[in-house]
Amino acid sequence: MWVSPEDVLLAGALWITERANPYFILQKRKGHGDGGGGLAGLLVGTLDVVLDSSARVAPYRILYQTPDSLVYWTIAHGTSRKEITEHWEWLEHNLLQTLSIFENENDITTFVKGKVQGIIAEYNKNHDVKEDDDTDKFKEASAKFRKLFGMPDEEKLVNYYSCSYWKGKVPRQGWLYLSINHLCFYSYLLGKEAKLVVRWADITQLEKSATLLLPDAIKVSTRINEHVFSVFLNINETFKLAEQLANIAMRQLLDNKGFEQDRSLPKLKKKSPKKVSALKRDLDARAKSERYRALFRLPKDEKLDGHTDCTLWTPFNKMHILGQMFVSTNYICFTSKEETLCSLIIPLREVTIVEKADSSNVLPSPLSISTKNRMTFLFANLKDRDFLVQRISDFLQQTTSKIYLERELTGSLNSSDDEVYSQPGSLLSSSPQPSLGSESERTFNLNDSSVPTATQALMTMYRRRSPEEFNPKLAKEFLKEQAWKNHFTEFGQGVCMYRTEKTKELVLKGIPESMRGELWLLFSGAINEMATHPGYYEDLVEKSMGKYNLATEEIERDLHRSLPEHPAFQNEMGIAALRRVLTAYAFRNPNIGYCQAMNIVTSVLLLYAKEEEAFWLLVALCERMLPDYYNTRVVGALVDQGVFEELAREYVPQLYDCMQDLGVISTISLSWFLTLFLSVMPFESAVVVVDCFFYDGIKVIFQLALSVLHANIHQLLGCKDDGEAMTVLGRYLDSVTNKDSPLPPIPHLHSLLTDNGEPHPEVDIFKLVRSSYEKFGSIRADVIEQMRFKQRLRVIQTIEDTTKRNVVRTIVTETAFSIDELEELYVLFKAEHLTSCYWGGSSNPTERHDPSLPYLEQYRIDVEQFKGLFNLLFPWANGAHSDPLALRFFRLLDQNGDALINFREFISGLGVLCHGDLTEKLKLLYKMHVIPEISHEQEEPDSAFEATQYFFEDITPETSIGHDSKCRSEKDDGFVRVTFKTEKVKKLNTPEYRHYLKLWNEETKPKRENTKDLPKLNQSQFIELCKTLYSMFSEDVAEQELYHATATVTSLLLEMGEVGKLFSSGRKDDAFVPADLENKPSQDEGSEQLPPMQDIKLEDSSPKDMGTSSAMLISDDETKDDTSMSSYSVLSAGSHELDEKLQCEDIADDTVLVRSDRLPHSTSIDKDWAITFEQFLASVLTEQALVHYFEKPVEVAARITNAKNVCKVGRPRLSTSDYEISLSG
Repeated sequence: MWVSPEDVLLAGALWITERANPYFILQKRKGHGDGGGGLAGLLVGTLDVVLDSSARVAPYRILYQTPDSLVYWTIAHGTSRKEITEHWEWLEHNLLQTLSIFENENDITTFVKGKVQGIIAEYNKNHDVKEDDDTDKFKEASAKFRKLFGMPDEEKLVNYYSCSYWKGKVPRQGWLYLSINHLCFYSYLLGKEAKLVVRWADITQLEKSATLLLPDAIKVSTRINEHVFSVFLNINETFKLAEQLANIAMRQLLDNKGFEQDRSLPKLKKKSPKKVSALKRDLDARAKSERYRALFRLPKDEKLDGHTDCTLWTPFNKMHILGQMFVSTNYICFTSKEETLCSLIIPLREVTIVEKADSSNVLPSPLSISTKNRMTFLFANLKDRDFLVQRISDFLQQTTSKIYLERELTGSLNSSDDEVYSQPGSLLSSSPQPSLGSESERTFNLNDSSVPTATQALMTMYRRRSPEEFNPKLAKEFLKEQAWKNHFTEFGQGVCMYRTEKTKELVLKGIPESMRGELWLLFSGAINEMATHPGYYEDLVEKSMGKYNLATEEIERDLHRSLPEHPAFQNEMGIAALRRVLTAYAFRNPNIGYCQAMNIVTSVLLLYAKEEEAFWLLVALCERMLPDYYNTRVVGALVDQGVFEELAREYVPQLYDCMQDLGVISTISLSWFLTLFLSVMPFESAVVVVDCFFYDGIKVIFQLALSVLHANIHQLLGCKDDGEAMTVLGRYLDSVTNKDSPLPPIPHLHSLLTDNGEPHPEVDIFKLVRSSYEKFGSIRADVIEQMRFKQRLRVIQTIEDTTKRNVVRTIVTETAFSIDELEELYVLFKAEHLTSCYWGGSSNPTERHDPSLPYLEQYRIDVEQFKGLFNLLFPWANGAHSDPLALRFFRLLDQNGDALINFREFISGLGVLCHGDLTEKLKLLYKMHVIPEISHEQEEPDSAFEATQYFFEDITPETSIGHDSKCRSEKDDGFVRVTFKTEKVKKLNTPEYRHYLKLWNEETKPKRENTKDLPKLNQSQFIELCKTLYSMFSEDVAEQELYHATATVTSLLLEMGEVGKLFSSGRKDDAFVPADLENKPSQDEGSEQLPPMQDIKLEDSSPKDMGTSSAMLISDDETKDDTSMSSYSVLSAGSHELDEKLQCEDIADDTVLVRSDRLPHSTSIDKDWAITFEQFLASVLTEQALVHYFEKPVEVAARITNAKNVCKVGRPRLSTSDYEISLSG
């Protein structure tokens, strides 16, 4: 390829000149190609890898040089001699003569450079090459990465680093390439190559390790082995990037959202480092935005634009505080260098004026920002003030235009969540699902006028005053309210208030009952989402009203279990409000829908906040503050359970081993974390925990859990089993009281269930919270995030392993494959699914992988992926002719017609080919061709669905109703999505359990598929069957013998079809048919009864034009002996096209398959011609070669091993003897 001219000082070093003329030199790299260049070549190759030289990828180059100059310019390089020769010839023909005209050497140089750049620009224009921000150096590395590892263009390289890879005890110096889906390593040392390719999705552990020998190393573990990399120039950057990419892969496994590149990145500056890709900058920007959103609790679509050091004038203590200002599309935020000193959030929707104040010595480059509630914030010491003001002004302009647009569109849904509604098969569909039968009539009128609507927080409506109207508790509550009011006066009120250490102190003392809702909204950040989405909640309620599906069924079941002891939920008003909020959220986020524990948390939110506020608080909880907690597999809670175990090991080491032995940590943490202690502590104490949680996030829950363990350390060490430990902790938590609460005590359900032992002495909640901050307050949010990453890898890979085990356990009874074989096949099936998710397939990855489905349905592959596996694993695959057969097979296996097959369907097909007997295999082959052809007007799923009724009638009786594939998929989803909504991950809900029992019951019944029920094969289908048979044997050892046998069988079947046609036409003319023949049951070994059948047909029909004789009706043995006779097809008038088609290219020269010229011909397919399965089976049984072919055993293990060795990434590799490959996963 042509390259932008670059100067070269030493043209001869390490290069050999092959051609030269006065202006250009063509060179080859030493050590490349034949002979390898001896020791010098080996050294050069090693140098190229270690020094990251482009010569590794492009071993040929063309240099330009004027006769009197010593400076050379690279103008082209090539990967092959052919490519570079084309460039050389072009130069000789088009440039050489032109250059001789010039007199001045500088003019020649300018002309050549301009010409080369013009060629490059023209090429980019013609080939639609988009201008990107990646530097030439990085593009070169990307090309090298693709060439070395055989990756397709879709696999984007993010960055590459020099490092050593420890292979055994030997370090290999080379390059680590990190791409979106893979971690790859390449090294070349003195003739030895080492390559490693690991999928991010296969990594189970990623950690920085330090030993005496390797002070800085990164250890990457998969299920199979461990890889250690060391000697990095910047280990922190490498590790952070690897961590981020592994996180993206885990996210894909969890909810299948693929990686989307951000196209709105700012352009590269001149000073940017040379090898940073646009993707790397994109990922860095994402990581910064995530930290920024978490720090200030901002909506999840907020993107950080930039940050700068500055000072903020704080009027409450008359100081300039040093810190950082962050600017994003909708917010300006500030946090002090000293963490707890002061933080500030200013939404741009609140800003009225941004102005540059006059600079002075005391206040250099100040900036003043005023808000609607008359607060003014003064920032100073801003480095690039003018640029900053311009950015803020631009964002302000966008914000005001957004506000005007919202006012115009009031009432419409100001969110893309609308789209969720129309997704087929989503958890909440827009109409009652037909699969629920008569139940679909049952609707919930969520805004029924007979149900009173709560317009305010339920607590204010159900506040039960004690008989003495003014008591010490109320006085204390009044003092708390005053303290907060004073705080607001001093530090400001609402979103823009200064948040300081004093704010935290007040939260720890407890938020007054009347202010809880307002402050929860403020501290959680929910207030921002509510302000920017006016009318969104009402709209959702209206849309979700009257809808009935699994989520609403579960919500309905749990409504009366939500704080049943509280008076607010002992009547219809509270219950109706709870129903509306939960249903609206399930509708907003079908990925979560509804999960147990959400009802308890939401009921508490409704007590202190209005309905819409409670909804937005729930959004903040589920989507930001407790990520992935409430999905079907409670992954977030399991991740935090792992984090809690790590923290327990660090902070209460003496207790850790004991707790691990008892297995208590896993039991307690799920119930504590999922409900934020609301289900295990008296209500009035638990709300104090919620106060602190909304202010300080998840660290509060960890601190408190550690405090509870620490307080009971001695009792727990004396426990014999988990039951005793649970009782100790249960009693302790029941005794946690809130003496300041003005509410009458609400009986706590947990305490009613404990035994009659001595109650634990009372524990004050405020003392418990304060001691948790004192003992464990050093736990930092960023450390928790780091630990979460490590645990997320572990949890998701454990879930993947559980899924594999469950799928194998479900299928193992239905197939002859061993458990090990099934596990290996599952890994291959999943890998094929993942590869197509990375590099595109004909269907959407979200449809193929839905983690909320039952285990068997979670990974599904489409026809393109199936073709790949068919070629690797199925014994009938034979290279060039596999694809049409794979397509037929796929359509047969796709029992519900959604153009995707799951693992069970895949194994059922492979099982027949590997372990089935002759009849089963032939039946499968026959059925493949009975399926109607796909017509362009008709959708594929319909035709496949119609045909598969016979194949899977014993497995899915219910799928044979209905034709609209969309209805079917919705119906299926409506049925199976009752998955893991319990706290135990592996438990199945009853409907699904019953469904599987039913399937299992049907599976265990002996399968008696009557061969008579199979439809007849018409002439065009028979042609396709013959083609398939001929192509199947094209690479077999006994190819010739099989061709002869096939020709014999084909001839026999053609004759039968003709006779059958005459017989059926004879029946139409009321010909006599013996009754005993009609009622005679079919036999598997049907060959004996065929000749008499033919005799009868011949006698009754008495054909005059056949040109046949009784020689046609010879017995099986004679047919076998007389090949020349049986090889001739005796065809009727309608079979001209059939014969033409049978003369396919695979038929060997010595196979006699010709047409008799005496017969009249037409070009149409004969509609009346047909054969049955019994006839097909009987005909095949007459040929020993075919019987042997279909009965020969299949080596499954060898095929699996071969499939594993074939690289799953892109083009086939070199043979393993060329270099060591270490493939993981």
